[in-house]
Amino acid sequence: MASLEQEFISKIEKHKGIIFKISKMYMTEKGDRNDLFQEITYQLWKAYPGFRGQSEFSTWLYRIALNTAIIFLKSEKRRSFIANQDVSGYVLTQEDYDDYKEERLTEMYKAIHQLNPIDKAFIFYYLEDFSGKQIAEEMGISEGNARVKMNRAKNKLKDILSQYKK
Repeated sequence: MASLEQEFISKIEKHKGIIFKISKMYMTEKGDRNDLFQEITYQLWKAYPGFRGQSEFSTWLYRIALNTAIIFLKSEKRRSFIANQDVSGYVLTQEDYDDYKEERLTEMYKAIHQLNPIDKAFIFYYLEDFSGKQIAEEMGISEGNARVKMNRAKNKLKDILSQYKK
């Protein structure tokens, strides 16, 4: 079990930026972001024994993280259910940003928070450079539908961001 745990921790450490981004996209308050980060990590840990490597680890992680974020957002109880001491003792740190970049990111995340949960997922995939085909596969829709929904989500985000510049 220790090797499975170490393998999992290594993969999470490598991909923690994805979890931080999703947490920041779906939660405005730092405490809620931390709770969501923990909940995503917990859900990944629960599901990890079933990961068969049929897709990239990051693709598998995206799907679980986004589904967890959407469910967590809808949940009335915004608290972490992580209680497994095997993984809760590990601390992951977020990289530092310069002030200008942080200010721009804050504006963008503020705008993203105004989107509905599904549009947030489309924006996340866009920011992660997923192709229309990959987005369609992840969302379980046709590629044409994915592109239409992506364009709508991007336009909504642009409209919100343009209000900040007025």
